[in-house]
Amino acid sequence: MQQSDVLIIGAGPAGLSLSIALAQAGLRSTVLEMQTEAQLADPAPDGREIALTHPSVALLQRLGHWQQLQAHEIGLLRSAQVHDGPVGQHGSMLLHAGGTGLDHLGSIVPNQALKRTAYAVASKLDEVRILSGVRVTSVSVSPDHAELHYVPADQPDAAPVRLQAPLLVAADSRFSAVRRQLGIGAAMTDFGRTVIVSRFRHELPHHETAHECFGYERTLAILPLPDDVEDASPLCSAVVTAGTHEAQELLALSPEDYAAVVQQQFQGRLGAMEPVGERHAYPLVAVYAHRFAGTRCALLGDAAIGMHPVTAHGFNLGLAGVERLSQAVATARSRGHDIGAASVLQHYASAQQRHGWPLYQGTNAIVRLYTDTRTPARLLRRAVLAGSNRLPPLQALIVSQLTGRRPAWPRAMH
Repeated sequence: MQQSDVLIIGAGPAGLSLSIALAQAGLRSTVLEMQTEAQLADPAPDGREIALTHPSVALLQRLGHWQQLQAHEIGLLRSAQVHDGPVGQHGSMLLHAGGTGLDHLGSIVPNQALKRTAYAVASKLDEVRILSGVRVTSVSVSPDHAELHYVPADQPDAAPVRLQAPLLVAADSRFSAVRRQLGIGAAMTDFGRTVIVSRFRHELPHHETAHECFGYERTLAILPLPDDVEDASPLCSAVVTAGTHEAQELLALSPEDYAAVVQQQFQGRLGAMEPVGERHAYPLVAVYAHRFAGTRCALLGDAAIGMHPVTAHGFNLGLAGVERLSQAVATARSRGHDIGAASVLQHYASAQQRHGWPLYQGTNAIVRLYTDTRTPARLLRRAVLAGSNRLPPLQALIVSQLTGRRPAWPRAMH
């Protein structure tokens, strides 16, 4: 048995960020991951672009991630527009950072870059031990310790190795097997839809503005990216959400025909669009765990809350959880308390639930409203967008979630 303060299952950006935060507080952790060391050090592109709020960027800077990113991996989100129905046919809601003292709403970074930088930082820390290429076969908690068994991923019949620690954290995705083994249930919402993500070059500048286009058949998000490093042409990421059957038809199109579909839905606002790289598809399932912690165990990231991507809160919620959990554990250790005690972990769980529950429910409500093609729903969603433009406090609330600052009201959002 190797001695650690915390066992973390899952070496994604959330799990590794927690290990870094704990190391900065002087705590030792062991991180276990199915992927190999090579896969962690140089992750394959997965098409996903992560919108980061200002508080999230500040945390990544404190953890050392941000400094590891390359210049072309950091894009700015200066403003955002939300469209109902065909783009340009009805009024849109405009969000910007005016009145906050900041010049942009947030940043956009490729998911693979966040994976790479998290591993680059964590793997160099003496307080962090990363066991890659292993599969956790069982987990359990008792009044005085948490325990797990693991085997090499490529040797399923090998004798299991046992590890113990005061605290175990599950950070192994929204479909967490560890969460299930801990006896923690979760509410799952399967939207019956598929997300297709891909990059495009385009003729016209995007002005670092994101667009969320709620079409009546499918949803399209356009995310501005830094210019191409080779020829300086503008780039964007297109996120198409469609029913499962239509998604399969879209994936079967040639790259050129698919680009034409995206260009047409966006009404040619970026000019001609040319596909860059592969398309990636993901089933759309949202998850909310019944509880986020118990004696000697806690859930983190998507294992606690797996968000619909439409409001871009998922990874930001995970990072907020990293900060809350690491602070709760570090404070307990500094006071000589048991870091795995239920009372300690409940501070994290309660704060994360207060933050995450309204965002989760609000996001799901938006998705239900803006994917309903019936006439009453169309009228209601149009009224919601029109009303938001006449309600600066609503816009200010959304902006404050992104920037961490409350805009001056009402003058800043007119």
